[in-house]
Amino acid sequence: MPLFQSHEVQYKASYPSIGACPKTTKPEYAFIGRSNVGKSSLINMLTGRNGLARISKKPGKTQMINYFEVGQEWYLVDLPGYGYAKISKKKRKEWEVMIEGYLQHRKTLACVFLLIDANVPAQKIDLEFMNWLGLKQIPFVIIYTKTDRLKPHQVQPNIEKIQKGFLEEWEALPQQFVTSSVSKNGRKEILDFIANLNQQINEDT
Repeated sequence: MPLFQSHEVQYKASYPSIGACPKTTKPEYAFIGRSNVGKSSLINMLTGRNGLARISKKPGKTQMINYFEVGQEWYLVDLPGYGYAKISKKKRKEWEVMIEGYLQHRKTLACVFLLIDANVPAQKIDLEFMNWLGLKQIPFVIIYTKTDRLKPHQVQPNIEKIQKGFLEEWEALPQQFVTSSVSKNGRKEILDFIANLNQQINEDT
């Protein structure tokens, strides 16, 4: 059973900086990954709202901190992707300041969902971002995306190769989820994870 109905998911607003983000006590879950990693498709799958997050073949369409309220209980926060988006150096720097400011200083941020494309080997830029999250002690988990583009027997070997690449610098990896925006694989596991973390947060406050 879903934890919420699709009509209970609402786009709230987009903000250019952490200072502009809403004052709230609701937990926030941020989604981020390389440009064109399948973030919009994943968000639409998780919320059950096709078209909620804009899907584009051109990287770099998410340019602000986008807030979606889920079941009036928590916020799904869509952050700009990092990587090969065709933007100017000035705009890229602005994004870095915006993203890093939000991730480091947003007190209601409960967890970061780091999206990794299951189709490609471990990428240096992903590892660098993981290392930065670890250095700043920002809690995060990993979501493997685009598994629907692989044959079933290819999924696990591909993920194991990615993990091996990450484990060259990490002693152990955080919790991981394998997803497909087509089959909705991983949806229940991720939403259960969020629900359990929300419960822990409520019990601690």
